[in-house]
Amino acid sequence: MTPDLVLAIGMALGSMRQGTVAVGRDSRTSGPALISAIKAGLMATGCDVVDCGILPTPALQYIVRNHFDAGAVITASHNPPEYNGVKVIEADGTEMDDHEAVLLEKRIFSRSFSLKNWEAVGTEKSAPLLVDEYVSSIADRFPGLPGKGMTVAVDTGSGAACSTTPAILSRLGCRVLSLNAQPDGRFPGRLPEPSTEGLSALATLVTETGAAFGIAHDGDADRAVFIDETGQYLEENKEFALIADMVCTGKQGVIVTPVSTSFLIEKIARRHGCSVNYTPVGSIYVARRMMALISAKEKVVFGGEGNGGLIFPDHQFCRDGGMTAAMMVLLLAGTGKSLSELVRALPPSVMIKEKVHTSRAQEMIQALKKAYDAYPCTTIDGIRVTKGSSWALVRPSGTEPFVRVMVETESENDTKQFYSEIRRIIDPFIATE
Repeated sequence: MTPDLVLAIGMALGSMRQGTVAVGRDSRTSGPALISAIKAGLMATGCDVVDCGILPTPALQYIVRNHFDAGAVITASHNPPEYNGVKVIEADGTEMDDHEAVLLEKRIFSRSFSLKNWEAVGTEKSAPLLVDEYVSSIADRFPGLPGKGMTVAVDTGSGAACSTTPAILSRLGCRVLSLNAQPDGRFPGRLPEPSTEGLSALATLVTETGAAFGIAHDGDADRAVFIDETGQYLEENKEFALIADMVCTGKQGVIVTPVSTSFLIEKIARRHGCSVNYTPVGSIYVARRMMALISAKEKVVFGGEGNGGLIFPDHQFCRDGGMTAAMMVLLLAGTGKSLSELVRALPPSVMIKEKVHTSRAQEMIQALKKAYDAYPCTTIDGIRVTKGSSWALVRPSGTEPFVRVMVETESENDTKQFYSEIRRIIDPFIATE
């Protein structure tokens, strides 16, 4: 990701979305150079640019939806420090969809830009305090200090949430203990992806201080993951299920989620008289399906992915780590139970996740369709096979020669058996060294 390429992205975006464009970035070391490039490209097409500084992707999405004609975030999200990228935001606050992204790419590769002459180029303004509007949009939803008396440990990972999540939780009344709380694009404390191994320091902070829970974000804070009060990592599908259980209480409608999500969501949905609508994997598909269902007069109560990326439709149509953090405070305050107690009360679930290398993904899918033709199968993204309360997903990567394999049942033994059954079918198509 070079300044030349990002300049071209800016010129392409400005050619497609005339008006005032908000930009922001995460903390990566290449961020200042790349955000300068995209601003130059946008202004060259006559767009006015507002630079919101370092802030979470959902913060910029909220700001764009309320004030601007488009947006762009310089971020590589959960990827290692050497990577960077551009997320393009539409006027409604959602990420640009596939169709429009292809049109943008065509402009980049064909150098088809609508550049202005010297007297018509755009202007630039700095607006680092606009992020406070995002913080308030979340904090003001939770009156009465629901976090009063609660200690929460926050690992912002030296990323974009350093100035937002601690502020949100403080305004909810929490005592906040911060870790990796200064923006640093070298990510000295841990990598941007909040993994079990990388959050050992957060787990120690939680247990040694008696915190109610710990929360960690990826680099651009559109996702949130949790550590319970005993220092255990909360698997993200269980996080989704717990918050869905609270959000759906007293409501009936639709939960939207990808085909890779745990059956826990189905079980929680049935508990509240809700249904589940499945999409291909990717938060943009979830967000746009939610919006389409609402346009069709359906009641959509919740959405998200089983990776800590949750979407709250009465807030905005994108994954929002700051909102997720606040909802966990509300959940614990409302139940009076510990996070580990709530997890133990969930229905039983054992999942195996793996990826296998192959250049024959479509042959794998056809073999699975034939083997399981007597069972319900969903093929909107790879193939998801349902056998009673068990399911398996085999899904090709869109960029690399491997497929992801996921299997889930209610017991460890059943999961291993189902996984072995799937592997017997797909093994002939797996690449060997």
